[in-house]
Amino acid sequence: MAVSVRMDPLLEGELEQAAQRQGVTKSQFIIAAVERALGRKNPYELMLALKAEERGKPYRAGKRTATRDKPYEASAAKAAMRDKLKTKHGAGSAR
Repeated sequence: MAVSVRMDPLLEGELEQAAQRQGVTKSQFIIAAVERALGRKNPYELMLALKAEERGKPYRAGKRTATRDKPYEASAAKAAMRDKLKTKHGAGSAR
């Protein structure tokens, strides 16, 4: 089905540049944007599907993964990151 959209020339210029950067046509770029806006292409779900494929397991949407079973704790993540950085770069080393 063909759809016609009127847009500001500046916006169309940005559209052309963004499509060129991604190596797709303007139509493909617009279709992908509409799919994302409608929730048909959720980047998080696509990432989970890719990771499951790499592990050789079939991915099922809506299935909780082991990493999502526990709630995310920001303070614990910050402490873990701080420990990793201290281990890698040395604690309190001056530059």
